[in-house]
Amino acid sequence: MNQSGFIYGGDYNPEQWLAMPEILEQDIEYMKEAHINEVTLGVFSWSVLEPEEGVYHLEWLEKIMDQLYKNEISVILSTPSAARPKWLADKYPEVLRVNADRTKNLFGGRHNHCYTSPVYREKVGKIDRLLSEKFGKHPAVKMWHISNELSGECHCPLCQKAFQGWLKKKYQTIDALNMSWNTTFWSHSYQNFEQIESPSPKGEMGLHGLNLDWKRFVTDQTADFVAWEKAAIRAGGSELPVTINMMYDFQGLNYHKFKDLIDVVSWDNYPTWHKEAEEVTALDTALQHDFMRSLMKKPFLLMESCPTSTNWQSVSKLKRPGLLKAASLQAVAHGSDSVQYFQIRQSRGASEKFHGAVIDHYGGKDTRVFREVTETGEALLDLAQIAGSTTKAQAAILHDCESRWAMEDAQGPRNMGLQYMNTVKKVYGGLRKLGVNVDFLDMEENLSDYRIVFAPMLYLFRAGIEEKIRKFVADGGTFVMTYWSGVVDENDLCFLGGTPHGLMDVFGLRSTELDALYDQDVNAGVGEGKTYEIRNFCDLVKTNGAETLLAYRDDFYAGYPALTKNVFGEGEAYYVCADFEQAFYDDFCRKLAEEKGLERAAAEIPEGLDVATREDEKYKYLFVQNYGAEPAAFPMDTETYQPMTGEYDGVVRRFETVVFRKEK
Repeated sequence: MNQSGFIYGGDYNPEQWLAMPEILEQDIEYMKEAHINEVTLGVFSWSVLEPEEGVYHLEWLEKIMDQLYKNEISVILSTPSAARPKWLADKYPEVLRVNADRTKNLFGGRHNHCYTSPVYREKVGKIDRLLSEKFGKHPAVKMWHISNELSGECHCPLCQKAFQGWLKKKYQTIDALNMSWNTTFWSHSYQNFEQIESPSPKGEMGLHGLNLDWKRFVTDQTADFVAWEKAAIRAGGSELPVTINMMYDFQGLNYHKFKDLIDVVSWDNYPTWHKEAEEVTALDTALQHDFMRSLMKKPFLLMESCPTSTNWQSVSKLKRPGLLKAASLQAVAHGSDSVQYFQIRQSRGASEKFHGAVIDHYGGKDTRVFREVTETGEALLDLAQIAGSTTKAQAAILHDCESRWAMEDAQGPRNMGLQYMNTVKKVYGGLRKLGVNVDFLDMEENLSDYRIVFAPMLYLFRAGIEEKIRKFVADGGTFVMTYWSGVVDENDLCFLGGTPHGLMDVFGLRSTELDALYDQDVNAGVGEGKTYEIRNFCDLVKTNGAETLLAYRDDFYAGYPALTKNVFGEGEAYYVCADFEQAFYDDFCRKLAEEKGLERAAAEIPEGLDVATREDEKYKYLFVQNYGAEPAAFPMDTETYQPMTGEYDGVVRRFETVVFRKEK
C-alpha cells in the first residue's frame, strides 16, 4: 500500500455528520492525537452519494478526503454495494432477495439484494466506476474495499436460472447429475436441468448433493459479483489493491474461492471477551487470525474490531483495561499489518448507535477508551519496522470448507454436537501451546511445504487429496488423520470398498464402524502409561500393518486400537480413532514436534501465554502475550532476543505484550 508502518484507523462515516462540520474538524484532530493514520470511507454511503437515480453528490466526499490527506490520514475507499438506497428497491424490485421459502423481502437491512440481478449489477457497476474515475487517483486513497461482509443468498427466478446453468456447465448431462446426487433415492430423479430448484424448507432438502452444489453456487455467484465490482473499478482507471472484509468462522461462503480476486485478505474480529477464560478466547481468536493469514500466505488486515463493547452480541460486555491493546497486538502477532476499528465516531441513531467507538456520544478525548486507543497507536509506531514481515509455518491443518458443509449436512452419526471445530481447536491448541506457527489449508493446496499435516474429520475427499496425502507421506512427511475421514466423494456419495478411501494402505488399517456416543458417555484411550478421556466418537478400525499406540479401555471394543501409527515410504501416517480430550493433543503434538524437530518459539510456554513469530530478511520477531489471570515467568536470553516493546523483567503481566527481536 506504499504506507510506512502499520495501518491504524477504521470505519468512519462523515456523511452522518455533514450538518455539523465542527465535529468533522474535531475528529481529525482527535485522530492525529491517537496516531490514527487511516479511515475507511463510503461503506454505507450510497443514498448520500446518489440520492436519486443518476443524481450524484460526490463533493462532500472529495472535501473530506482532501482534509484527511492534508493531515496525513489515508483512505481505504469502499464501494457502496452492501446497502442499496430506497429508490433503487422501489423502482427495480427485482434487486431484493427471495428467501429459501420463496418469500420476497421488503426493503431494508444490509445484504438484501440479488447478486444475479442485471439491474443491480448495472447500478453498482455505474457508481463503482464513477467513484474510481473521481477518486481512484486521489493521493489519500490507498486501497479499495469491495462491499462489506458479503453474505446471504437469493432464491429468486434469476438465481434459479443461473443455478441451473451452473449445474449444466458442471455436469453436462442430466444423467450425470442424477448419478452424482443419487436422485433415485425417494424417486426424486430429474428429467432436465430446468426442473431443478434450489434447496427449500418447503421442498427438496434431502438431496445432499443438491445442498452441497447450491452452497458452491452461492460462493461462485458472490465471487462473480466481487469480480464484477473489481472490473468496474478497473474500468474507472484505478489499479489500486482491492480487498473484501471476511468474518469469523463464516460458513456461508468458501473464502478460499476469493483469494485470486483480491490483493489482500481482511477480516472483522469481534470475540466475546470475558465470557470464558481469556486464554480460551485468545486461542480461538488466534486460530481465526491464522486462518485468514493462511488464505494468501502473507500479511492480512484486521479491518474491523471494537474499541470497547459491541451492541449486537447477546451480552455486550466492556473490554477490561489493557485488553484493547492486547487484542489489537495479537492480530499483529499473527500476521496483520493493520489494527482498525468499527467505528471511529459513534453513530447517534439506528441499529449501531450503541456499538463501541473511538469517539463516543460524549465527544471528548478524556475517556478510558480514547486513552487506550492512543496507547495502542503508540505501540504500533514502536513496532513499525515489523509491518510487511511474514509468518513461516512447518505445521498445517487441513480445514476444508466444502468438507465441513457436507459433514454438517450428512444426517449422522451425530446430528447435534458433531464437534468439528472443537476438534480443530484441540489440534491447533496442542501446537500453539508449543509456540509452533500453524497454517490452515484446503484440499486444493500443496502439502509439501510442511513437515506435519493434520486432517481432523476430513469427511469429504476432493481435489485429488488422496494422492496428495499418499505422496506427502511417501516422501517423508508426517500425516495425522482422525476418525470420520475419507467417507464420501466430492458429491457427498459414500465411497465403496472401505475407508479412509484410497489410503487404507497408507494408514495400515480400515475403518469398520463408527460409534457415536451420547453426551454422558465416556470412554478412554490407554497405553504408554497414559489414560486419556474420550467422548462423542469411537472409530473401530481393523489394522493391517499399523502399530497400536493406544487402545480403548471400555465397551465391547475394549482393546481395539484408539491411536495407530503406520510407516509408509519415508514417512509416517497416524490415525486418531476417537475424540480425545485436549490433554491427548497437548502430549501428542509435543511428541511429534520433538521427533520432527519443528521450530518452536520457546522451549516451554506457561499456561495462558500466546507466543508467535514473524520475520523479515534481517530479523525474527517474537511476540509474547499473557491472557492468563496472573503474571507468568518467561525467561529469555535478552542478548539474543532483545526486547523491543513492553515491560519485561523476566515476567509477562496480564494483558501485557512483550515483543523481542533477534538478528537472523
